[in-house]
Amino acid sequence: GAGGPAGRGVLAPGATGITPWGTVLLAERNASACFGTDSPAWRRGENERRYGLAAGGQGSPWHTAHARFDLADRRAVPEAFGWIVELDPDVSDSVPVKRTALGRFWHGAATVTETHDGRVVVYSTDAEDGEYLYRFVSSRPWRTLRTQGRSPLDHGTLAVARLADNGFGRWLPLTFGQGPLTAANGWRDQADVLVRARLAADAVGATGLAGPEGVAVDPHSGSVYLALAGSSGPAGCTDCAEDTGSAGKRSARHSPYGRVLRWREGTGGSDGAAEDTFRWEEFLTGGAAELTEHGRFACPKGVGFTAEGLLWISTGIPAHDLGGPDPVHRAVGNNALLAADPRTGTVRRFLTAPRGAEVTGVSASADGHTLFVNIQHPGQGTAASADRPRAVGNWPDHEPGGRPRSATVAVRVPAGPEAATGQ
Repeated sequence: GAGGPAGRGVLAPGATGITPWGTVLLAERNASACFGTDSPAWRRGENERRYGLAAGGQGSPWHTAHARFDLADRRAVPEAFGWIVELDPDVSDSVPVKRTALGRFWHGAATVTETHDGRVVVYSTDAEDGEYLYRFVSSRPWRTLRTQGRSPLDHGTLAVARLADNGFGRWLPLTFGQGPLTAANGWRDQADVLVRARLAADAVGATGLAGPEGVAVDPHSGSVYLALAGSSGPAGCTDCAEDTGSAGKRSARHSPYGRVLRWREGTGGSDGAAEDTFRWEEFLTGGAAELTEHGRFACPKGVGFTAEGLLWISTGIPAHDLGGPDPVHRAVGNNALLAADPRTGTVRRFLTAPRGAEVTGVSASADGHTLFVNIQHPGQGTAASADRPRAVGNWPDHEPGGRPRSATVAVRVPAGPEAATGQ
């Protein structure tokens, strides 16, 4: 499970996290889209199928440009991607390291927190419909491991979540030699378990979820929040194991507008986030009629907290659904950034994205006066085209002859009493 330098590079990083010792985590996602082949001799095995690798790729035919992305070429190593990568932004010549103990899948989160006794915890999701929620806990307090010259992200236990209908959940360890993950069942060692984490999670009976995406930890209560982007229907859970929890299968099959779950680690013990049990509940449901016109949303993908304890929710309704015939999507309108009160469940829309765009990363400056919001692919899925680039506008530049472009918006609040209280 020890990490190694990212010698083959980093592909499709999405979510980020910050460790207590000041390094940054980058979560590789959708790396399967970069691989393909034109060779009729290539055959898709169980592992390739489970990780979405296919001859046709997913719209990014990189294999036509370089053999390292050709699935039929020995130089192609898809297993080198799909990891969480650690880098030190304060050291200019530092080498990014893939922390393999955190498992290989298409990560939708890399959220870091600590247990009461100082062990580091990393929550991550496999951001595809029907996939799983994961948690890594270091074996010892992170300060102890770093004093010994060891990375806290190389020494610990990776586990996957099983959610039961009664509101209880359990973290199932993905450890070689435990449960079904034995040599008799075809597992070679711990490295094999980590490389094939999706299949290991299948084997232990994890709960498939409807588009698991972002994870956030409430800085005041310690509760953990999970955004589920939703599922288009029964076909969305084709990769769920038959023995997964019924709560997860139902959510994957019948959650078209997404929802936000929350849980508390432990069921009465003193170890908090290090325990293997938790209590979960539904916090918000996308498309819910009881939400006000200015708070209704669908397809939540990103979640994050303000210092004052408000929950940011960013949405990513697929471009083909925006403005479509679905009455909920019509009522919701464009994707947006919303703020929710964890105590009351009140949701208010903060800003709205241009047509065709998703709201992705959200981050605040250290003084709390500036909020940075990423707006991704405005104009996608609309009447815009190469011949008509301004069919839906030319945000953000608004230049004659321009076209919509992704950008980061900075929302500034002047210093003063109101800004200090987060109003």
